[in-house]
Amino acid sequence: MPKIENLNEKSGMEKRPFERRFEPRGPRGDHHKHFKGNAALLIAIGLALGGFFIGHYYYKAKMGANTVVVKGLAEKIVEADLAIWEMKYVVTGNDVIKAQKDISNQTQVIQSFLKENGFSESEITVGRLETNDLNANPYRNSYENNVRFILTQTVTVKSHNVDLVAESLNKSGDLVAKGIIFNSDYGSPVSYLFTKLNEIKPKMLEEATENARNAAAEFAKSSKSKVGKIKYANQGMFSILPSEETASSSESQQIKKKVRVVSTIEYWLK
Repeated sequence: MPKIENLNEKSGMEKRPFERRFEPRGPRGDHHKHFKGNAALLIAIGLALGGFFIGHYYYKAKMGANTVVVKGLAEKIVEADLAIWEMKYVVTGNDVIKAQKDISNQTQVIQSFLKENGFSESEITVGRLETNDLNANPYRNSYENNVRFILTQTVTVKSHNVDLVAESLNKSGDLVAKGIIFNSDYGSPVSYLFTKLNEIKPKMLEEATENARNAAAEFAKSSKSKVGKIKYANQGMFSILPSEETASSSESQQIKKKVRVVSTIEYWLK
């Protein structure tokens, strides 16, 4: 046991009960110092191993992050399957009743023309009559034009027989010869539409993906690696373009069209 020393007796001071000091002796103190040394050594080894494993897995993560981003293009020529032909014609005059009769007669002439060319009544729609009284315009100069009324009517043909619409459009000069004046302020009267995009999407996306993988394979070959699985993919937007692109070409004015999609895909390299 450790020796218990009375401090009061040693210093000659007044005795104080219970004031004692314990002094460890023998091999127990040496064991305490030895334990501290072992603990410090274990901590150092732990830090060293922890640093090794952190560095090792960081290296593997960086190596595993090798990817390549490529784009795959797919194009397909299609034909419009729906045509919308809007015929807007105008009659002017100072007698609104007479002008209305004239435009009504022209509507009948146009309907007869369309039926003679093979269109059914279900494909022909007559729009509402629009009347413009120029005298109702407070800013109009009464001397600039003697015509007071402008009547406008529209007949619309909506048909899946695209070729028939194109042929009939070329014959519309016969209507002009009968005194019908068409309003051409709105550009081309016919719009050719392709409505079956969803039917060709899967095949085009498959082709775009294949082309993207081929591009990735070429890159991997040059870098002496192999193409792995897809990390990220964006199918891209489908675009419908004119088959013959010029500065003034419009997709809706051409029967043949070009459908295009560009997919962006990121592949793992291994």
